Amino acid sequence: MDKKTIRDIDVYNKKVLLRVDFNVPLKDGVITDDNRIKEELPTIKYLLDNGASVIVMSHLGRPEGEVNLKYSLKPTAVRLSEYLAKEVKFAEDCIGEDAAKMAKELESGQVLMLENLRFYAEEEENEKTFCEKLAALADIYVNDAFGTAHRKHASTYGVAKMLPNAVGFLIEKELKMIVDTINDPKRPFVGILGGAKVSDKITIVESLLNKVDTLIVGGAMAYTFLAAQNYNLGNSRVERDMIAEAQRLLALAQEKNVEIMLPCDHVVTNNFENPTVVKNTVNANIPNDMLGMDIGKQTVKLYKKAVKKAKTVIWNGPMGVFENKTFENGTKQVAKALAKTKATTIIGGGDSAAAVIKFGYAKKITHISTGGGASLKLFEGKVLPAVDVIENK
Repeated sequence: MDKKTIRDIDVYNKKVLLRVDFNVPLKDGVITDDNRIKEELPTIKYLLDNGASVIVMSHLGRPEGEVNLKYSLKPTAVRLSEYLAKEVKFAEDCIGEDAAKMAKELESGQVLMLENLRFYAEEEENEKTFCEKLAALADIYVNDAFGTAHRKHASTYGVAKMLPNAVGFLIEKELKMIVDTINDPKRPFVGILGGAKVSDKITIVESLLNKVDTLIVGGAMAYTFLAAQNYNLGNSRVERDMIAEAQRLLALAQEKNVEIMLPCDHVVTNNFENPTVVKNTVNANIPNDMLGMDIGKQTVKLYKKAVKKAKTVIWNGPMGVFENKTFENGTKQVAKALAKTKATTIIGGGDSAAAVIKFGYAKKITHISTGGGASLKLFEGKVLPAVDVIENK
């Protein structure tokens, strides 16, 4: 990696403005999963141990540019102070007099957290004055928010242009794991894509066809590919306007000598909201009055076999409606196969990460990315704007 990391800069006696991703799930003001806070501890501790004072900033939820205390970062400041075993001061705003005064008075070894950046519409607009106010709080800017590294926001992009800068350990780890693995994989290299829409994943399918040996497709996006091969999909979710695109991708796979694996059977139901009939189809066709909800038993066997042979596996997107216990088997079995293999396994955030955690396989995966959108961009071979803007070593 050729970008500056915090090891490459002198932070002694400096105020460091640290962009983190503390967009944690909250229920009634209580954090239900603090993994993102834990992931950030090595960077914060390193900065403190090396004599910096740290001003932490993040977004939380979608307050739509208005102050909404339901999305206050206060609970994360409390949790962070527990992990650091020291007080984390909290500014009731991210810019303005309170934040400026507290930042100015911050001493070496102290931590201050700013209130939710997205209480201002200017954050997502990357508005210049807002960037200047944030930059004025510190001497150095460090970005360690991998989850928003694909966004050109004020706190991820604009501020970086105004201060000496570097990335933290989390972004460094994510880039190393994902970029290095995809660019130089041990083979066979298997990609697994799921989720609802082909339209969301065209560029990633295209990019992976240049890299993988086998591409496994599940989730509702598989139905569009099957429709492109003239299978009957009943009432399943098919993107009709994407059928020609799916045909093009299937032809491209053939040209590149990449095997695209599609479901050969399905778990189907009569009703999405209220399933009273659930059955496994005999083949890839789905009866007219039914809709597909998960990959079927035979497909599970084939997909697990492909994973077993692999030396490198990357996965993004579930195989079915795994939130519903009746339709979780496909996603669960793929997660289990990844957990059992000795291959390098990388999960690109989002629903797939939620699934391996839910099914208890997280510890057996080589790398679970902390950012769904950002990891997808890397899977596509794209450059992340918030990383691109960081100074080179």
